[in-house]
Order: sequence, then structure tokens, then C-alpha cells
Amino acid sequence: LGLGVLVGGMLLASANNMLTLYLGIETLSILSYALASLRKNDERSSEAGLKYSLYGGISAGLMLFGMSHMFGVLGTIQFNGMAQNIANLTQTEILVLIPSFLLFFVGIGYKIACVPFHMWSPDVYEGSPLPVTAFFSIVPKMAGIAVLLRITISFFSNDGVMQYSWIGLLQVIAALTMTFGNISAINQRSIKRMLAFSSIGHAGFMMLGAIVLGADGVRSVLFYGIGYMFMTLAAFAITSFIQNKYGNDHFERFSGLIYRKPMMAIAMTIIMFSLAGIPPFSGFVAKFHILSAIIKQGYMTLAIIAAINSVISLYYYLKVVRLMVFKDQEDDGEIVGFSFVNQSVIVMLVVPVVVLGLFWAKIMAVADGAKLFIQ
Repeated sequence: LGLGVLVGGMLLASANNMLTLYLGIETLSILSYALASLRKNDERSSEAGLKYSLYGGISAGLMLFGMSHMFGVLGTIQFNGMAQNIANLTQTEILVLIPSFLLFFVGIGYKIACVPFHMWSPDVYEGSPLPVTAFFSIVPKMAGIAVLLRITISFFSNDGVMQYSWIGLLQVIAALTMTFGNISAINQRSIKRMLAFSSIGHAGFMMLGAIVLGADGVRSVLFYGIGYMFMTLAAFAITSFIQNKYGNDHFERFSGLIYRKPMMAIAMTIIMFSLAGIPPFSGFVAKFHILSAIIKQGYMTLAIIAAINSVISLYYYLKVVRLMVFKDQEDDGEIVGFSFVNQSVIVMLVVPVVVLGLFWAKIMAVADGAKLFIQ
């Protein structure tokens, strides 16, 4: 199932016509519903799969409805042909096409979990098995961001009503997504739910890269995605072993971890600092380059909103660090999952978070080649 979701994500990210794009989304989504319900005897897992499939079915239907109108107006489903025809539209055709693209965006927005298509995300993240949750927070999200970049650069690079409408929509949704995700994460008791709302905030941040409409945006988003992948995998790995020990993943379960498993506490601290955008870790470099790209384009208001949201995120990320370092441990029981092998794997996941923050120039140069795949 995991490989199937991965293939669906690759199909979605590399699509060059609307039919392939839709098949990619459906392959990704249908197998994800099964993954979310993997623990068939767990009510929360079954509920997660049901909610995921309901939201997914509705969003896919709306997306297909919008795509049918796009084909009716443009006469083709090939991206190259659609991009050429968009430049020669009459005013009436533009009025039909703008709402069609809005409906089309519903399907992409659902995969990214941006506002207002985020409703499924916290419940599905909390109810799914932890490895599945970690998988969901990376593969569907990055595939959705990749196709959003491709669509934006392919169709909306030329000045006009269509570009202003689409870029304006992305600006509003990115700002709302960042703000909602970070504010909602503040009052969560569960680390999984906190990371779910946090991922919504990060999705809003990555959406800013699409607004730039150029190589700077693509490069910044790809670097962000690489760093975010390692941070998320390590955070969920540590959380899963804590949950297996106590039966839940509440913040309090991390109390005094520095005294019991100092290496894991240090690793989790690095991850939280990086997610919050504190130097010298990869999260800071990723956010810096996206902010630099949007400031260069003159989007000062968006840059201020993004910076404020980074400050807000400090509260709930540092809350985990405070509990691990400054609170007394709840008990002396052994956390079985933190074997030498598992701790070594987690440390290997954390190393790139530090390395990418210190030696980011070479990775950024490699990421610059990504523009070849979206043209």
C-alpha cells in the first residue's frame, strides 16, 4: 500500500495532462484510505479512514467537475496546449475558466491540507497508526505542492486576469493556512495532533514558493521539502516509541526525557528548533530562502505574516523542549523502543537536519535543477 501511494504521488508530481494528474490523485488517495484504516480493530483508525475517504471523494468530484469545464473551454487536457490556449481566451471564456480553476484547486488543496480543505487532517493524523501518519505528512503533501508548482508555472506565468486571480487566491489561502495551522497547534494535548496542525502551517509556508513563479520558488520549496522530510520522520519516530510505552502521546509523556534518554531528548530538541526556524538548522535555511524569494517579488505583507507565524510556532515547539529538559520524569520505566539500533536510526535522521543547515549551498545548487522537471 505504501509503495502504491508513493507511485501515485510520483505520477501526480510528474503529470503533464489532466487525466494523468487525476489518476495520480486517485491512486494516491484510495490507497491512503486503506492505510489510514490499517488497524481494523481500532475505532479511531476506522474513523480516520472513513473521514479521509468522505472528504477525498467530495474533493475529487469537485475537482473532476472543474476539469471538465476546463476541457470544454480550452479543448485539450495536455498542459502545453492548455497553457497556449489560455493566452488567447475571450473575456467570456475567462469568466467560465476562473471558477473552473477554483474547483480544480479543491482537489490539490485537499492533498496539501490547506485551509479550508484541512478538516480531515488532524483527525486522520491522530487516528491513523503512527508510521502511516508520518507517511501522510510527507508523501501526499509534497506531491500536492509539486503539482501546485507545476500548474502555477505552466498556466499562470503570463500577466493577465487569470494570473491575478490564481496568484491572489494562493496568497489568501497561504496566509490563512499558516495562521490557522499555527494558532490551532497551540492548545493541543497530543503530539500527533500538534504535528498535524503544524504540518498545515508548513504547507502554507511552502505554498509561498508557488507564488514566486520562478526558479527561486521551486528551489526554495524543494529544499524545504527535503529538510521537512527528515524532521518529520525523526519527530514521529520518537513520538511512536513514547506512545507505545504509555498508550498515548500527550505532551506530559515527554517530561524528563533528558534524564532517561539524553540522546533522544537532544535529537527531539534539534527537530523542534529546526521546525520553528531557529538557526543553524535546515528549517531556518528553508524558511529564509522562501522569505527571501517572496520579498524579492515585493510581497512584503505575506513575508510579515510568515515571520509572525514562525514566532507563534516557537511557543508549542519549545513547550516540548521545556518538558523534556526542565520537568521531572514521570517514572523510571524503560522505554523499550529506544534500543541502540532504533536510537542510531533516529540520530541518522537528525544528522541531515543539522548538515543541511550548515552546508546548504550544494544542496540548493542540486535543487536548482528541479526547474527542468516543471517546464
